[in-house]
Amino acid sequence: MKRFLPAAILLFAVIWVALSLLPAPERGAFDLAAFGRLPVLADGRMKPLDTIARNALLMLQGRQRLETKEGRTVAPVQWLLDVFYRPAEADAYPVFRIDNPDVLSLFNLTPADGQGRVRFSFIQLQAGVGELDRQARLAAETESALRSPFQRGVIDLQQHLAYYERLGYSCQPPDRPDFAADLADAARFRACRPGFEAMNTFGLLRLIPPAAGGEWSTPGRILAAAAAPADVDTRVFLFAAIGHAWSDGQSESFNALVRNYRLELAAGFPGLVRRCGLEAYFNRADPFATSESLYLLAFLLAAISWLRWPETLGPAAYRLAGLACALATAGIAARMWLEGRPPVTNLYSSALFIGWGSAVLCLVLERLNRNGVAVSAGAFLGFATLVIAHHLSLGGDTMEMMRAVLDSNFWLSTHVVTVTVGYASTFLAGFLAIVYILRGVLTKSLDKATADSLGRMVYGIVCFATFFSFIGTVLGGIWADQSWGRFWGWDPKENGALIIVLWNSTILHCRWGGLIRQRGLMVLAVIGNIATAWSWFGVNMLGIGLHSYGFTQAAFYGLVVFAASQLLLIGLAGLPLARWRSFRPAAA
Repeated sequence: MKRFLPAAILLFAVIWVALSLLPAPERGAFDLAAFGRLPVLADGRMKPLDTIARNALLMLQGRQRLETKEGRTVAPVQWLLDVFYRPAEADAYPVFRIDNPDVLSLFNLTPADGQGRVRFSFIQLQAGVGELDRQARLAAETESALRSPFQRGVIDLQQHLAYYERLGYSCQPPDRPDFAADLADAARFRACRPGFEAMNTFGLLRLIPPAAGGEWSTPGRILAAAAAPADVDTRVFLFAAIGHAWSDGQSESFNALVRNYRLELAAGFPGLVRRCGLEAYFNRADPFATSESLYLLAFLLAAISWLRWPETLGPAAYRLAGLACALATAGIAARMWLEGRPPVTNLYSSALFIGWGSAVLCLVLERLNRNGVAVSAGAFLGFATLVIAHHLSLGGDTMEMMRAVLDSNFWLSTHVVTVTVGYASTFLAGFLAIVYILRGVLTKSLDKATADSLGRMVYGIVCFATFFSFIGTVLGGIWADQSWGRFWGWDPKENGALIIVLWNSTILHCRWGGLIRQRGLMVLAVIGNIATAWSWFGVNMLGIGLHSYGFTQAAFYGLVVFAASQLLLIGLAGLPLARWRSFRPAAA
């Protein structure tokens, strides 16, 4: 039975992946998937309404799944339709996540009043919006890095409420329950003029395609410029009719309107409709979430194989990690096709690529060594980077438009990819060193053969990392010279990249000069994790330099905790050799 266990585990994993990729059947009479595939222009790029719904829920409540207080599950697109057309129902959904009790006190609420103790509805918050705005204005006067948790909480919640209200003005004024009838009657049309102006001011989504060579527009802009119903684009009437069918529960009418509109769009914008359809499917399939689970299972199997059944669990872990890596590869390739960009364009995609690159390198190392060590490090890095990527996705669209100075596929394909490979390989060397330390100090599974194999792997990966980090840093200087007119300006990001190059070079020189042996190599490789985390994450999220995305307190605390954990591991490695439970290196 043990002989067939790896194949059985892989078979069940493949079936699970296949089921996760199958289109989900519609559970109601309304074709929500078809509506979710409709294209819209938002945040500078075309995307399906499904993406709008999922990103909004991620930003507002930290997850895509929406549950009512009664335990009913609401699909993201269904929630978005209610925000557009049934605001009374939407306002009752608990979609605003509030963790800070001081922020809750502004609304006279306690955690017990919320769904899951952290999620609250717009109705619950409405009475305290005025005080929230006042506190947010006061907090805005404080520098972002110096704000208290309460100040950050009120600013975030105010922005989330504003975003939610702007979504509500995208298709019709929230106070007009029968907007289709308003547009059809000239007198009611004139009475809606203030609502048109509000839609024009606050409407967030450009839903209306250009008639001929123009640009996408918001319904509010079209309505504000119209003197009579005859002046209004027919697609504005269409969205009003869709809203009427949704509000009245007319599923057949809703489905027919959506289907016919999509056919009309496909005739004029075939590539756009096809791409938005694929993106909506990609959102639902969520290959990175499945890959994350497979990586975790592979890591657990690899770790157990150090202690028991290595000849069975080791191959099973390798195959699961290979499947997870293949799924992540497909996900990254799909993102590249959807964006028309190389794999790394922002911090989110860098997390995906670093985990993917580490996993690929580990699969190659495991193929050469077959001891369950490399696969454990690769699976853990793959899992950890996907967790980081998930938290980065909470800020909004992960396929955002590039800043003008960075809008270069050539340099994104060369400098960014090369330097990110350097990050991935430096991290990999550090995590292989962590495996060496933990197995040596905490278990009896690190024999001389495994220790020597780890030593060779770490040394080889450091050489690999040095090369790519150096080439990537030089290419970055050339790009900076073209973009900003100077090759090097001692920007924190540049310094971080240089630190990685210098540190990897220091490791190699110490080894070549005989200053360190096996255990010393591992200690220096772990220090490389701290340098890489600073260059990759610290300078991007701490509000410093030209490469900064803005200060984030969570990133600061995360970096401190990560650095402290690496120092703790270094302390473990420095224990007297008599305290090591496994193979004892001859010297540091």
